[in-house]
Amino acid sequence: MAKQDAAKPDFWETRYRERVMPWDAGGVPGALGAFLAAEPRPLRVLIPGCGSGYEARALVEAGHEVVAIDFSPAAIDLARGVLGPHASVLRFADFFEFDAGARFDLVYERAFLCALPRAVWPRYAPRVAELLGPNGRLVGFFFWSDEQRGPPFGLAPGELETLLTPYLERLDDRPVADSIPVFAGRERWQVWRRRAEAV
Repeated sequence: MAKQDAAKPDFWETRYRERVMPWDAGGVPGALGAFLAAEPRPLRVLIPGCGSGYEARALVEAGHEVVAIDFSPAAIDLARGVLGPHASVLRFADFFEFDAGARFDLVYERAFLCALPRAVWPRYAPRVAELLGPNGRLVGFFFWSDEQRGPPFGLAPGELETLLTPYLERLDDRPVADSIPVFAGRERWQVWRRRAEAV
């Protein structure tokens, strides 16, 4: 049997179609809810690897302009059901390739970076910086683990800083109290702002 590659849509398509989704929280994490309650609106928000779309729905209903993308058709189908009347925010697209149009105020991170094989990680931060407007922010959840196999692919201590600080500066970092089992005790909520000198 050929080795499956988490960088390819087929890997995720199989899991969504078979409903093997241990990363799916089935709702909106508390830290995102608290963040949204404190934010002005509307903001233009990108959700890469939107999966089932719970956070996309919460962001839309909070008054934000949302673009939610995934490169798995099965994920998009699932998210359509969750988003209901807001399904027009969904786009079948590859984070690294799609034409985003105008830049975003926020990129929301939830189990996307840790879904990417580590060899792809160096492309993540420059792409986020490219998609964000001046003072735009990367907000969400980041996962640490010593386990080499994945997904999820966990960060080593200091690795996130190495990846992001050439392009972004960290504004907030806090523990997460309501993680789902696959991430429990190993994820943190963080907010990063695009550096003025970033591309």
